[in-house]
Amino acid sequence: MFFSMRRVAVAAALLTLLLATVIACAPSAEPAAQTDSSAASSSSTEQTADQASATDAPAAADSSATASSTGSDADRATDAPAASQPTTAPAVNIPVNTNIPNIEGIDAWLNTDMELQIAELTAQGKVVLIDFWTYTCINCVRTLPFLREWWARYEDDGLVILGIHTPEFEFEKDYQNVADAITTHNIGWPVAQDNNRVTWRNFENRYWPAKYLFNSRGEQIYSHFGEGRYGETEQQIRNALVEAGADLSDDPLNLPEDQARDQAFQDAGSMLGRAALTRELYAGWHRNFLTARAGRQPYVAQQEYFDAILDQENRSEASTGVIDVTVPQDIQPHQLYFQGQWSVEPERIRHARVTENLEDYLALNYAAKSVNAVLTSDSGEPYQVVVTVDGAMLTPENAGNDVQWDERGYSYINVDEPRLYELVDNPEYLPSSVLIMRSDSDDFGLFAFTFGVYAEGP
Repeated sequence: MFFSMRRVAVAAALLTLLLATVIACAPSAEPAAQTDSSAASSSSTEQTADQASATDAPAAADSSATASSTGSDADRATDAPAASQPTTAPAVNIPVNTNIPNIEGIDAWLNTDMELQIAELTAQGKVVLIDFWTYTCINCVRTLPFLREWWARYEDDGLVILGIHTPEFEFEKDYQNVADAITTHNIGWPVAQDNNRVTWRNFENRYWPAKYLFNSRGEQIYSHFGEGRYGETEQQIRNALVEAGADLSDDPLNLPEDQARDQAFQDAGSMLGRAALTRELYAGWHRNFLTARAGRQPYVAQQEYFDAILDQENRSEASTGVIDVTVPQDIQPHQLYFQGQWSVEPERIRHARVTENLEDYLALNYAAKSVNAVLTSDSGEPYQVVVTVDGAMLTPENAGNDVQWDERGYSYINVDEPRLYELVDNPEYLPSSVLIMRSDSDDFGLFAFTFGVYAEGP
């Protein structure tokens, strides 16, 4: 049955009271600017910032709110020309600025044995870069190589990077999950677990990733939301360090460039005016209802998905409903479809039964170069998900980093921890391909899909 916007709009209205009880801790309803024609600015209080609109950004001195390099060419962030700057400056005594947002409500600190505050660090003459992130956010992950470079290059000159890990999903609140991600991504700077979003609210932040730069006088001098503008950000860091007294004369200025986009994607944009790129897709009913209530196309296409929640008498934040559905012959682009029995849950959809012949699956007609998925296992036991594109098994030429092959030649991923999995990495951008994921396990739980169009990387 094809999805009916009118029916879901009515359904969403019936859930207004329910959603009002949980919206304060809800992840983003949708990124604000997309290459997909169905996208619109988000009505949620927070967003993944890869496509955040500058008009939605909190005001900040010298702020720079840009769209992601995963958007269209019109949205692409570009480095500003580097201004000529002195390499040394006299050090000054800096008083504590009491207007700086506090880092508080922290569940745990990692990579440090003490609690840290921006005001105290800047009073010591430090320059502080705050980075809001969460470990399954692909847009955050793409910024980490640049943060690692700045940490290695400027730590001895007085730069302090403070990562504020504010989770998007419940499982990201787990200390060990965050600690493992820090090890995986080789993060050496201090990270604070902001599980209850207290520091997030202190900053009036709305985006993953988001960066705020404070000079040694305790003034916020720069902010940037999303990917890109790495050269501009590093120039701001250098300016602040020089002002604080750092001598960078032996460290020649060599600003990084933004990641290059796939040439086929650029060519498609040149021919069509704007190349399609599938938006981030969420599988949980909470995000789908928020999106429908805002008047936008939900991420799941099938009406039975929404009926499963509406039919329940005792609705609550943890409510679930089981659907038994069939994928139609023609599937529309940029939406999720499910075959078989599935449990519809607030943050995800989960395979609702154990099968033997991979008869249940999810399907997606996407436009991108790379595809990633956030997956978990409730039992903690690993399970396999077979992945195909356009009816064929993946090959080393189009497989993502997490894909393996069994003795039959089946391409699959082994889900053994709650994280982001890299499924597909095509040689070049494809405007329309059908991805199928199958598993016999009832642990198979999908939270979200994300997509990329970079020449290199997820």
